[in-house]
Amino acid sequence: MESSSLDLNLLRTFLAVYRSGSFTGAGQLLGLSQPTVTAQMRTLERQVGRELFERLPRGVAPTAVAEELAARIAAPLDQLATVAGPHPAPGGRAEPVHLAGPAEVLCARVLPALAPLVAEGVRLRVATGLTDPLLDELRAGRHDLVIATRRPRGRTLSAAPLADEEFVLVAAPVWAERLKEPLAAEGPAALHPVPLITYAEDLPIARRYWRHVFGRRLSCPAALTVPDLRGVLAAVVAGAGFTVLPRYLCLDQVAAGTLVPLHDPDDPPINTAFLVQRPGTPDNPDVPRVRDHLLRAARSW
Repeated sequence: MESSSLDLNLLRTFLAVYRSGSFTGAGQLLGLSQPTVTAQMRTLERQVGRELFERLPRGVAPTAVAEELAARIAAPLDQLATVAGPHPAPGGRAEPVHLAGPAEVLCARVLPALAPLVAEGVRLRVATGLTDPLLDELRAGRHDLVIATRRPRGRTLSAAPLADEEFVLVAAPVWAERLKEPLAAEGPAALHPVPLITYAEDLPIARRYWRHVFGRRLSCPAALTVPDLRGVLAAVVAGAGFTVLPRYLCLDQVAAGTLVPLHDPDDPPINTAFLVQRPGTPDNPDVPRVRDHLLRAARSW
């Protein structure tokens, strides 16, 4: 396969499909219609004489031929985009950087860390949401950077570890005092009569804590669900019950004594957050600026 003899526009579209995982996503990245992307890929497949993508119910999967072609052309095309891509005029402003992630970590950690860049003129557009939908939107070109609660699968996105978050079991002092002796005598079963406050009905953080720390299944249902951990924090501080929270989110309350850790395991559960972007060199020079600033700032989180 001689990629040097192939049309540059077709290769550019191919790389966008490869990285976004869909014809629709590639079209959004390039400003092309989905039928145009489909037609270009058919043309390229005729030129190379092999199928490049397996059509799936949702998106496409690269064949071995596509993997080989992407490995050969990605770096040269990215370098060409760096040279030929748009640059702000002298004295002009770069486009906004579109950043997305969980609301809690954005508000508690990320936005304060990025405040100096905003003061220097960097423009940000921030969106919140769950990891899987945000990663799909990143592939489709709606975001430049996404903070994800897990490493994305596959090769269509590039991820760098950002920070570890440790989970802690907490309650207000009124509950902590009441539970002190029963916890020591009965273990986690002493918590079952206490209202459990969480952000989702399936108790993902609490279930993980129980499995990792206590080695057993959490069986009590949620008394209150709030789809924002800051709301969970507020309810528990007010005495509604107990919960499991990322330590960074409740540091101040624990230090002030308005929350009390109920357990101090030797090996607390930890989750790693990742800073994710599409591969290649972004057109906007502020995207790597924001990325690098966040990676540096996160070392002290």
